[in-house]
Amino acid sequence: MKEQQAHLSDRELIMAMDGELVPRDAHRVQTHLESCWTCRSRKTELERAITDFVALHRREFRSAAIDGPRAMLKARLADAAQSRQLPWWQLIVFRTSSWRAAVAVCALLAVWIVADRFLGERRPSVVLAAPNPALTPGAAVLETSRELCQESRPKNKEVDSTVRRRVFAEYGLSNAPAQAYELDYLITPALGGADDIHNLWPHSYSNTEWNAKVKDELEDRLRDLVCQGRLDLPTAQREIASNWIGAYKKYFHSDHPVLAGSN
Repeated sequence: MKEQQAHLSDRELIMAMDGELVPRDAHRVQTHLESCWTCRSRKTELERAITDFVALHRREFRSAAIDGPRAMLKARLADAAQSRQLPWWQLIVFRTSSWRAAVAVCALLAVWIVADRFLGERRPSVVLAAPNPALTPGAAVLETSRELCQESRPKNKEVDSTVRRRVFAEYGLSNAPAQAYELDYLITPALGGADDIHNLWPHSYSNTEWNAKVKDELEDRLRDLVCQGRLDLPTAQREIASNWIGAYKKYFHSDHPVLAGSN
């Protein structure tokens, strides 16, 4: 009875939208949605959020492709080739006022090609304060706050090395030193976070103001509020998954880390 009354988790809703549930679970979710206005509303919110994210990603991709210097150079060469129907190197020579300038342009192009290939392999990884929502939307188990608070829960867990390597690879951090990052549960197990790769991301210990130690403080604060009955569990899970930095600012009433984790 308790399970039937509980709301569906975001993970279940997303898996249902993607058609990833087994038939029995799909039927259970559909039956629940038919009688639960709250979960139907949340499903609509998730669908809109995913649609907006995909649209934003496409716009940013197109913008980067148009504005990037490499794309601009290719576009100019293609335009010139179309007008003259000549090899690109001849076009550079013909469009340049002197042979010295032509040599300089060719040399610059050669350096650009070598540097692009070299930096593509050696380019340092960007330090992220928040996970990529496409890779780590968060996932939680289906339980009530009462069940959660009946026992102590760790804020993090050991993860299989194969899963760890996969998560770091997805974030472009395959060669990152292990001691510099925590393989973080976006929704902490202390708040009902699931053992799911979509709930894991590499979080820096110190290379950002909003580091893993600061998030640990938020996890403690949210669990205390949930177990004191001052915050419902689904809200805590949703806020830490969607924007944990915003949640920190909200519940600590500060625009910057204020506790021990910021040191």
